[in-house]
Amino acid sequence: MDYDAMDGLEDAGPRVTVRQASRDRADFTMEGVDLSFANSLRRTLLAEVPTMAIDLVEVQANTSSLADEFIAHRLGLIPLNSKNVDDVSYTRDCEYCEQYCEHCSVTLDLHARCTGDEIMKVYARDLVVSEPRPNEWVGMPVITDSLGLGSVICKLRKDQEIRMKCIAKKGIAKEHAKWAPTSAVGFEYDPHNKLKHLDYWYEEDPAKEWPKSNNAAWEDAPQDGEPFDFSANPGKFYFDVESIGNLEPDAVVLQGIKVLQQKLALVIQELSGDDRNGDADGFGAPRSPDGMQAGGDYGLNQGYTTPFGDTGGQTMYGGGTTPFGATPYGQSGWQ
Repeated sequence: MDYDAMDGLEDAGPRVTVRQASRDRADFTMEGVDLSFANSLRRTLLAEVPTMAIDLVEVQANTSSLADEFIAHRLGLIPLNSKNVDDVSYTRDCEYCEQYCEHCSVTLDLHARCTGDEIMKVYARDLVVSEPRPNEWVGMPVITDSLGLGSVICKLRKDQEIRMKCIAKKGIAKEHAKWAPTSAVGFEYDPHNKLKHLDYWYEEDPAKEWPKSNNAAWEDAPQDGEPFDFSANPGKFYFDVESIGNLEPDAVVLQGIKVLQQKLALVIQELSGDDRNGDADGFGAPRSPDGMQAGGDYGLNQGYTTPFGDTGGQTMYGGGTTPFGATPYGQSGWQ
């Protein structure tokens, strides 16, 4: 089966112009692609680039004023270094364990005790990474402040203590926002609104009430009385990717393109009927727990199962029945 490229755009190919690049931000333009592809890349950058985040917390001691769940939630939102995250397996796919191991997770230990009269702050720097781990980068807390402290986890008064074991796993933001690689992805096209895709609400003058963005300087403004081109399509897209620190912004974009390629390859495989790779997960694209079949053998307590394990939609009593057996409306039971 033959597949045509995007409306003749394949001749020139995609073109990327980097306008600004820093440690946590990348501002670039993309040409030679259509709107659907550019928007797909934006959505992929937001929700499907894999990163590391604390997913399980084993509380061994907590005498602080904060509940266990509150501290566990704060721990999950601490950015962790995700460089070369492809070296880490998804727990659901790990061949060596049912819950977590050195191949699919990173263990971080947190132990702090206040012995003085002053209030003690516990920071992300107090998380200690245990060995072994998949590579030398993944799992390290991201610390960007000048003092090298990181995010505040909690505060302790005299004789208060917390001792926890944290398990960081690989995941995507489609499962939970703590795996998000970006804080925001700016996206714009047609800054002068030549295509009339936007219908501005205004009181007197839309030009004054809706000022143009900085991207308008990169395109020619429409001329007065210029006829509307009904066949025109957007051809230049403006991206502003802001990383939270777990991945560099260029790595986020490259990972997003890789994930998008995997998903498109899977679509082509399904359309062509090519099942040589076996199951549909042969390309290794990120998956959400919503896409799994009930009763799948993915181990226990992966963050989306009940305390009784993956029972395949049954109750804790098994068989989908009540604890008293069949109901009066079943095939057997009361007469």
